Amino acid sequence: MEGAAAEAISRIGLAGLAVMGQNLALNIAEKGFPISVYNRTTSKVKETLDRALKEGPFPLTGTYNPKDFVLSIKKPRSIIILVKAGAPVDQTISALSTHMDPGDTIIDGGNEWYENTERRIIEAEKKGLLYLGMGVSGGEDGARFGPSMMPGGSHQAYLNIKDILEKVAAQVEDGPCVTYIGQGGSGNFVKMVHNGIEYGDMQLISEAYDVLKNAGGLSNKELGAIFDEWNRGELESFLVEITADIFKVRDDKGSGELVDMVLDKTGMKGTGKWTVQQAAELAIAAPTIAASLDSRFLSGLKDEREAASRIFSGEGLKEEINGAVGGVDKKRLIDDVRQALYASKICSYAQGMNLLRAKSVEKGWNLNLGEMARIWKGGCIIRAVFLDRIKQAYQRNPALPNLMVDPEFAREMVQRQAAWRRVVGLAIQKGISVPGMSASLQYFDTYRRARLPANLVQAQRDYFGAHTYERTDVPGAYHTEWSKLARKVNV
Repeated sequence: MEGAAAEAISRIGLAGLAVMGQNLALNIAEKGFPISVYNRTTSKVKETLDRALKEGPFPLTGTYNPKDFVLSIKKPRSIIILVKAGAPVDQTISALSTHMDPGDTIIDGGNEWYENTERRIIEAEKKGLLYLGMGVSGGEDGARFGPSMMPGGSHQAYLNIKDILEKVAAQVEDGPCVTYIGQGGSGNFVKMVHNGIEYGDMQLISEAYDVLKNAGGLSNKELGAIFDEWNRGELESFLVEITADIFKVRDDKGSGELVDMVLDKTGMKGTGKWTVQQAAELAIAAPTIAASLDSRFLSGLKDEREAASRIFSGEGLKEEINGAVGGVDKKRLIDDVRQALYASKICSYAQGMNLLRAKSVEKGWNLNLGEMARIWKGGCIIRAVFLDRIKQAYQRNPALPNLMVDPEFAREMVQRQAAWRRVVGLAIQKGISVPGMSASLQYFDTYRRARLPANLVQAQRDYFGAHTYERTDVPGAYHTEWSKLARKVNV
């Protein structure tokens, strides 16, 4: 062990050198923390070393087997693994933990199902190891230059690398975009919900594009300019910024812009589905996020959609999309869509925050929702200027039942609802599908109403299943023989 101790030169290790792993390792090394890297495919180690020399030089050590990798890290060791979720994580842990000592830490930086992390925490504890499940957002650029990180699990494990994470994370005016999330699989769960909000955000932006293009007749050049302008106001965000860029890229294989040649089938990796499943498990309404997931499913049915288009056209359905755009006030439509997009986005974030709160209560994680909004302000895919105002809303009232009823956001929803209704109404009239915007509007309209038609649904349940109902005037559970009484009236 003496020899092994002499070889321990790195402050931290990272295993798994695909693009995210390489970039995060280089980010850590660039911040001055000596790091050891390892990958089962040795060419990836060499690639990372070459990049460290070219972009640095940085204090990065390449290793080619699990034992050398582990022994090159100073105790208590902290090792980040960035491999595909599921079985590959278990295999990597198995290969590394053989050489690790009690007090060492494993940090899983992938998009893992939170219950897998909770299982691994227990397994690690049996070996005396500490464990963190750490969501990392920001894509490859974020990993290299400053991601948003969401570590949950062992608090001691977090403290062991807090100084590294705070330097490596994206930096905003009120601190680094990392915080200790909470116990168990909370870090993975928060990242999962972040991705669910991201699904909603992307869907809403695509609908804004659809309405402006097909109801307003705007060109890609005009769309690029509009999204650029929006990115200087209340909609300022990473997703709006990259959307503006996308409209400007020319097609190198033909004429026009590349966006028009991209096949309309959306991929997904599962975090959006998990978010909607968890919302259902916890009885939390998340219609905007669910609509975005449904839209991805439907986008995958490209052949069916093309066939359906021909069938309905043959039956006489006149397509108003892509036709001549007349009688539309472009300037007003652009402003209406901006307001509709903003109001809808608030709904997507409100649903995500409610899901986080419900899970936090169930699991006893004690999540700080204002702090979640703060660490999403930089580095991550959903970073947006209005996250600062979400943070302030939860600081004003940590028990806020819904983001929409914060006084500032409530005022904005009311100011924008007329424009929002015009956009959804126009889209419906023209046959442009806006599932995200309309689900958001229905969420707002349902939540703000003091009385819903749920009284009739409950009466139906009591009629056919004797499920009982409550009354508005006196307490207690009641059952009525509806059919007998109705027949008496008919007599």
